[in-house]
Amino acid sequence: MRALTFVLTVALAALGGSAASGTAAAPSLNTALGNALRSRGIAPTRTAAIVLDVRTGTPVYAFNSTASLLPASVEKLAVSYTALRVLGPRFRFRTELVGVGARTGRVWHGSLGLVGYGDPTLTPADLNRIARRFADTGIKRIAGRVFGDDTYFDARRDALGWKPSYLGIESRPLSALSVAGLPFAGVNGSAAAAARALTEALEARGITVTGRAGAGRAPSDAVPITFDLSQKLAKVVPRMNADSDNFVAEMVLKELGTTFAERGTTAAGAGVVRSTLREAGIPLAGVRMADGSGLSRFDRVTVRALADILRAGGTDPAFGKIFFSSLAVAGKRGRCMPASARARPTAEFMPRQERRTAPPRSPASSAGTSSRSSTTALRSRTGRRGPHRTVS
Repeated sequence: MRALTFVLTVALAALGGSAASGTAAAPSLNTALGNALRSRGIAPTRTAAIVLDVRTGTPVYAFNSTASLLPASVEKLAVSYTALRVLGPRFRFRTELVGVGARTGRVWHGSLGLVGYGDPTLTPADLNRIARRFADTGIKRIAGRVFGDDTYFDARRDALGWKPSYLGIESRPLSALSVAGLPFAGVNGSAAAAARALTEALEARGITVTGRAGAGRAPSDAVPITFDLSQKLAKVVPRMNADSDNFVAEMVLKELGTTFAERGTTAAGAGVVRSTLREAGIPLAGVRMADGSGLSRFDRVTVRALADILRAGGTDPAFGKIFFSSLAVAGKRGRCMPASARARPTAEFMPRQERRTAPPRSPASSAGTSSRSSTTALRSRTGRRGPHRTVS
């Protein structure tokens, strides 16, 4: 069987210029890669490279392989590997509609809560689907308001080491309830914006809502009404890796923290990633994780760790094909495509001084894809439960 190799070259800014000695290899390989790394514009102290035999994990070439460097977007590899390993490819994010009050005939006396559980792919079409499901119950009037609940994760909207300018450009604020494409004011405005959009979707279906939409927290005894599920994690991971979506990476990291450390924080999620990598035999010396996207100036990684993550993820029998196919391919897929072929990022949240009078109305249609699902139940008064390990 022909031996396979990974070639991993990383040229990134380092805090310090530490280096590890190269390993013995064929002179032709050493010469070729050595010459490539001595090209103009590449600083040796800020450059690292490694070539592994994929079958054995043995390095056949290494340069600065243990140097602790800023990872930028390759930070997402550790998050995606961990998510596929511990959440599983079939995991789905959940968004739930609950009722606080009681039904009398065709009137709901009380409020509706749109509870976010960190779905980074939630869209206005999904809110329309939830509104359609609610309309199917026959209720025509809500004597109360719609509120958005994003308390599943913590209240921090950025991560340690982020520049203030990153919010709204590099990533949406890190809220557990955030709908793509909805403008909102202030870093804490996404939950209220989602509630307003759902209110408009309900009104478009002939349902009167008497109260003003806003943010809130659903009580534990709220009545489950309907919910929406995201695509499977196997379909979400390419958005994190190939498309290098920072918000997706951060939501997945907080989900890891909530599910396995019972804390919806970036730090808790990072702890789950580190423990998972350690169990997989990934060397963590020189590795530091301050966020999930690689935006933080405090992130550090080594090319040896990256190469071992690629090898572990690509050869895992449960999700290896999913992990490997999620990666960007130069000139063909993801952020390695020419800039002219990629969609430009857009800012969705606005500083408070730029607040608009109202967000655009959500379309009244129930557009969506069959890969998402939802259901309705307005009979039980059972308590609300978290969506830990939602798989299908």
